[in-house]
Amino acid sequence: MEQKIKHLGILMDGNRRWARTRNMPPFEGHRIGYKKIEEVLSWCRDAEIEILTIFAFSTENWQRPKEEVDFLMKFIYRALTVDIKKLHKNNIRIKIIGNKEGLSKKLRKVIEEAEKLTKNNNGQTLNLAINYGGRLELVDAFKKIIKSHPADITEEMISQNVYTAGTPDPDLIIRTSGEQRLSGFLTWQSAYSELLFVKHYWPDFSKNDFDDALADFAKRKRRFGK
Repeated sequence: MEQKIKHLGILMDGNRRWARTRNMPPFEGHRIGYKKIEEVLSWCRDAEIEILTIFAFSTENWQRPKEEVDFLMKFIYRALTVDIKKLHKNNIRIKIIGNKEGLSKKLRKVIEEAEKLTKNNNGQTLNLAINYGGRLELVDAFKKIIKSHPADITEEMISQNVYTAGTPDPDLIIRTSGEQRLSGFLTWQSAYSELLFVKHYWPDFSKNDFDDALADFAKRKRRFGK
């Protein structure tokens, strides 16, 4: 039986380099890269992939130039206040994973509203990793666990306290731009994920790339250590 992907994770890398090769400002790369998410969501729907997790903004991204960070925050705000209407209409549930305390009060408010608006949607789930770091996620999980004073800490307990609690681990993680590392993306959840590294920058990620990724995944043998 052909194995299916239920949960797909993507590191959408290379927006700035894509723009640089075209003598454009980095903002243009981010803008085009953002539009690509809508395309990928439709491809996932056609492929019956239920969950898409996108690495949108890492804890390390705060170190980028302030004008770029401000631009990205405004883009995220727009997504959660304007574009959320289309996501809701398309029966997509949105969930923000990451350390929300590190975000502005204004952004935290619209995150809460967007998640509340779409919480009963059951078509697809879009997880946006914002202010996300895999190590920070584990620190936050352990802090939650310690508060409950457990007699023992188990793997199941950690899984129940990470940002994606209640969501199956990703079957496949794709990173674009040719870089071959996960950079802290879903550190706990990716233990047995299949990994695929695509040479194209994220704005150039095509339907052919997507289809090739699915075909490659279908041929892999997932033994989970057995």
